[in-house]
Amino acid sequence: MLNLVLFGPPGAGKGTQSQKLIDKYNLVHLSTGDLLRSEITAGTELGLKAKALMDEGILVPDEVVIGMIDNKLKENKTAGGFIFDGFPRTVPQAEGLDRLMKENGTEITCMIALEVDEEELTKRLLLRGKTSGRPDDQNEDLIRKRVQEYNNKTTPVANYYEKQGKFFAVHGIGEIEEIFDNSCAIIDRHLAKAQ
Repeated sequence: MLNLVLFGPPGAGKGTQSQKLIDKYNLVHLSTGDLLRSEITAGTELGLKAKALMDEGILVPDEVVIGMIDNKLKENKTAGGFIFDGFPRTVPQAEGLDRLMKENGTEITCMIALEVDEEELTKRLLLRGKTSGRPDDQNEDLIRKRVQEYNNKTTPVANYYEKQGKFFAVHGIGEIEEIFDNSCAIIDRHLAKAQ
């Protein structure tokens, strides 16, 4: 089973790359935002708990998010694996995810980080802001703040996976296919080792 953590700051191309990886490796996309919305819509116990917290403006605790991921793992036992998008964002989340994966008889295969410099990210997001209508993609100061926030919060998570020998950086500037091929080369090496 292939379990990927796809990492990268806003505008790094995670959405584009994750869809290509999902198609190639038959993965289930696990986005914590999507999970929260679907659990709330379905009216599950975890969804109701999350909604009550969100309605009060409180962040959904890690154990609730981990519980939602656990549900998704159990629902998709025949999947080729999972791609984690936007999670884990902190070391305690990464530790919780590792425990959960072990309970389900699997583990994170590797973390692929799309690395793009701040100037390029800013340019991409401002361009996206012209077509997406998203206000957070139209303000350069806000974009720089989001990138800085990402870097501050996620560097420890990258270090966590690096200590396990599972962190791999991919240069995120260039042709989409070239970035995809570089990511696949890392994944294929891991799959070959696991057999």
